[in-house]
Amino acid sequence: MNATSPRAPVIHGDPGIGGLTARLSDLVLERPPGRGWLIAMVVALALAGLLAASIAWLLYRGVGIWGIDMPVVWAFAIANYVWWIAIGMGGTFISAALLLARQPWRNALNRYAEAMTVFAVAVSSLFPILHLGRPWFFYWLAPYPNRMALWPQWRSSLLWDFFAILAYLIASILYFYIGLIPDLATLRDRSRTRGKQVFFGLLALGWSGEARDWRRHETLSLLLAGLAVPLVFSVHSMVALDFSEALLPGWHSTIFPPFFVAGALFSGFAMVLVLAIPLRRLFGLTDLITARHLDNLGRMVLAAGLFVGYSYAVEIFTAFYGGDRYEIALAMNRLTGHFAWTFWIAIACNVVAIQALWFRAVRANPAALFAIGLTVLVGMWFERFMLIVTTLYRDFLPSSWGTFRPTFWDYATLAGSIGLFALLFLVFVRVLPVLPMFEMRKLVQHREARP
Repeated sequence: MNATSPRAPVIHGDPGIGGLTARLSDLVLERPPGRGWLIAMVVALALAGLLAASIAWLLYRGVGIWGIDMPVVWAFAIANYVWWIAIGMGGTFISAALLLARQPWRNALNRYAEAMTVFAVAVSSLFPILHLGRPWFFYWLAPYPNRMALWPQWRSSLLWDFFAILAYLIASILYFYIGLIPDLATLRDRSRTRGKQVFFGLLALGWSGEARDWRRHETLSLLLAGLAVPLVFSVHSMVALDFSEALLPGWHSTIFPPFFVAGALFSGFAMVLVLAIPLRRLFGLTDLITARHLDNLGRMVLAAGLFVGYSYAVEIFTAFYGGDRYEIALAMNRLTGHFAWTFWIAIACNVVAIQALWFRAVRANPAALFAIGLTVLVGMWFERFMLIVTTLYRDFLPSSWGTFRPTFWDYATLAGSIGLFALLFLVFVRVLPVLPMFEMRKLVQHREARP
């Protein structure tokens, strides 16, 4: 049977329940960090330090250190925000939606996909705050009682973003933590030092593994998954409304909510794929994160990418079909204007490159999948940048036209956010089990129960 066939086994070999538990728990408790992890950690720390320096300089000098100016008052920071929060959507969908659909192959992916979601949303939440100009007053976005009767502007998209990010971050953390509890109890019981026993014991919340514990855990997991899936669509639709509520050509469109949701799933699936390949290589998990998993992820990237490509075509078609001269001018500017190169990079990365995924041989090649996943992530960032800047730098009035030139601090903030995400993820793979032990044991039990 082909390794990428839908009927191919989810786990290769015969690890056994005890061997599987020992192997995954030893990645946290016993195995020393490898050279690859240490090198990645040094790079991530350097980039995270660059982000800290960028934020400190921003707080001292203000948002003028970025290239934003009239009329382009949104640029890298908002593009980063939309890009990061979109990446988090794919992780939740893979974990929660596939749990509700009872797909067993999700078990090897859901733990690190959930961690990816939490870290991506946490990183994304920095940018709207930093972009405020006076970020120390970010709490004004919250509807808190006060003597000055200062209440938020409920028609402001900033307020919508506040509630969207907060709700999604809370739901993601809860869903991630609830799934960890049985594995934390396993690490508590297998730890050899008192410090680790106390640490994991406190986090395990007294889990004993009784039938009622498992029953309540499964019920709560299903409830949180049922809550998380609608949040995937509502949160990024809310982000889309930040743009479509404006009257500017190119933004004032009803296609934005489904377009943004498709783009979020597209980039999220690509990030899950990009993380899966080095994880299975560095930690020797090729028999647990198998070729079937990579093939399924490749199919999901292709499906979401086709919808994104369709959205590009519809956006250009409706501009000309509607006959609005401003929409037509914007469409032509995106195709041939000063920033047309960003549009064509997005097309090359998000539409052309993924066509290779139609071929099974490509989906069976980890190196090719890794390259395509990175290409998609780059393309989706350029799409967000193109969407923002090409709308703002050519408005209705030629007298208000301008341009945008990024500064060193724009690039430093973007690179630093990638470093912060990598730092959080690298700490996660060393402190917590990267694969859910209790769910992987279920797969072994089901296979052993077959006649």
